[in-house]
Amino acid sequence: MKVFLVFAHPEPQSLTASLRDVATHELMALGHEVNVSDLYAMGWKSNIDRPDFPMLAPDERMRVAYASGSAFLTGTLTDDVKAEQAKLLWADAVILQFPLWWYSMPAILKGWVERVYSAGFAYGVGVSNECRGGDRYGEGVFAGKRAMLVVSVGGRQENYSSRGICGPIDDVLFPINHGILYYPGFDVLPPFIAWETDRMDAPGFEAASSALRDRMQSLETTEPIPYRSLNGGDYEFPGQTLRPELGAADAFGFRLHVRE
Repeated sequence: MKVFLVFAHPEPQSLTASLRDVATHELMALGHEVNVSDLYAMGWKSNIDRPDFPMLAPDERMRVAYASGSAFLTGTLTDDVKAEQAKLLWADAVILQFPLWWYSMPAILKGWVERVYSAGFAYGVGVSNECRGGDRYGEGVFAGKRAMLVVSVGGRQENYSSRGICGPIDDVLFPINHGILYYPGFDVLPPFIAWETDRMDAPGFEAASSALRDRMQSLETTEPIPYRSLNGGDYEFPGQTLRPELGAADAFGFRLHVRE
């Protein structure tokens, strides 16, 4: 497999960076090709602004989606964005690795998504009408590719349980798994979580490394999260709402969008 790992942590000596090395070494030992984008080391520009769209007239109002789509169609996206898009198209599997900061990914990684996922490339594709919602949520340019998150969490696992103060980890990561990975078509694998990273000792790191190596070994075979596809019949149009007869009686919120 060709594996593209997008890494976001500012400290090369961090535990997160050490786990990245564990993952990449295991993947290469298994014979996979690995390409890593270390966003901080690259000096990745995270904010979208007018220089991203050099064909935009100086006095023209910048509407990001339209400017992004036009730049993609005309081949005028910036070189750094084009390079990352090429890596995504090259890959059979994509891993986003980051520490959980304020219930989400670091800003630099969010900015990578916002700039690289240009209109016409990752969204705004396919036929969209009263009966169909375009090529998204299970369809799109990344259909047939796998993706997963590798996340370092400072808190305890029970903090992120169904009754934990932080909420279930699946809910915390849903906007990333479902909204960033599943939306453009990836088969999304269950995330790998390293818990209590601020207090992790050497035996804890060895245990986390062993578990991560196991996940890398099963990257090709792990069953993806069974999200419902938008155009597969589970949703009513034009509102794109789940059919009333679907979902467990006690299910609500994000849980509704995962098949039982």
